[in-house]
Amino acid sequence: MAIRQILRRSFSNERRLAEVPKGHVAVYVGDNEKRRFVIPVAYLNHPSFQELLFQAEEEFGFNHPMGGLTIPCSEDLFVDLISGLSTR
Repeated sequence: MAIRQILRRSFSNERRLAEVPKGHVAVYVGDNEKRRFVIPVAYLNHPSFQELLFQAEEEFGFNHPMGGLTIPCSEDLFVDLISGLSTR
């Protein structure tokens, strides 16, 4: 019985991790180890973010290694960019 409860709990945690709120998109960022960020879709239209999307297209095309949108930049640079967008 305890094993079933543990499995149920782990499956529900996985589902929660996979969920993306309406109006948001999940992206993967980082040089070596990728970290998942969930950002508002509106950020995708910002010129700075458009440049990152262009770099992603150049590097990965439509074959993203994480199975989702992968942004080819450091996590620090991405966090700085997102922080600047969220204050506007």
